[in-house]
Amino acid sequence: MPLYESTFVVRQDVSRTDVNKLIEGFKEIVAANGGAVVKDEYWGLRNLAYKINKNRKGHYVMLGLNAPHAAVKELERNIGLHEDVIRHLTVRVDSIEEGPSVMLQKSGRDEEVAETLPTFVESVA
Repeated sequence: MPLYESTFVVRQDVSRTDVNKLIEGFKEIVAANGGAVVKDEYWGLRNLAYKINKNRKGHYVMLGLNAPHAAVKELERNIGLHEDVIRHLTVRVDSIEEGPSVMLQKSGRDEEVAETLPTFVESVA
């Protein structure tokens, strides 16, 4: 079966538990249509490049799919109908990365840098 990566952005006022429920619902849709979600990543609440429907931030989620085209079309249809999803994009890929994606590696690197930086109080004292 072909491999896909589906990325979508959920409104900022939706809670993290609701985002998890949304992900589980999308996984069930793919499974019901003969596919499988190989990888799912929550990239966090991030700033948008521009305001979309009065939202400045959004919860970013990426699903790695091993599914037939019909399952992907049904997933995209349901994502498009869901009012909490403000943007989505699905692309066909040759392979799905093992381990964390570049977006997760970047966020981990930012946290490591923040831990090594001295705080303002330490530098004044």
